[in-house]
Amino acid sequence: MNSKKPIRQICVYCASSKKIDEKYLLDADALAASFLDNDITLVFGGGSVGLMGRLADRMLESGGRVIGIMPQFMKDVEWAHKGVNDIEFVKDMHERKKRFLDGTDALVALPGGCGTLEELLEAITLKRLGLFVKPIIIVNLDGFYNPLIQMLERCVEERFMAQEHLKMWNVVSSSKEVLTAIYQASDWDEGAIKFAAV
Repeated sequence: MNSKKPIRQICVYCASSKKIDEKYLLDADALAASFLDNDITLVFGGGSVGLMGRLADRMLESGGRVIGIMPQFMKDVEWAHKGVNDIEFVKDMHERKKRFLDGTDALVALPGGCGTLEELLEAITLKRLGLFVKPIIIVNLDGFYNPLIQMLERCVEERFMAQEHLKMWNVVSSSKEVLTAIYQASDWDEGAIKFAAV
């Protein structure tokens, strides 16, 4: 793969549900494998179950580097992954989201619930304003994100967003395509605020 700049650290937004279908866990395994093969550090929410736990487990089993970021109140109810040594406990959810973006080379959104959706949409909003300029990859496994993608496209159709804003994210059908999508993502810069308004 050719890259303008090496990818060293990727933040992954994903769920902590214990009840999800096995296909989502297997896809997380594929993402972990690609990170391990390319010496990429995982930044994630610090949880021990669901896709968060699975990603961290697979990375740690093979000696990968994992950084967890979690609000203190989640630690207090023992949600933190005990195998992650590099874990930062922050004041609240707002600080957590800010820390997710610090030093990351790309964002990846695996399927998830309202927390994952909220994190993803905030990152897209920041990118629209030129405050975050790195690639954003949406893993649309089995069409999970189809309704969200359609909604974003409708925002453009109804002129709440510009056609150019569709370049803020890339959609892939599985985690095996994530790194290629990152390297192929359109350039974005801080000047995006000049066309943020429609």
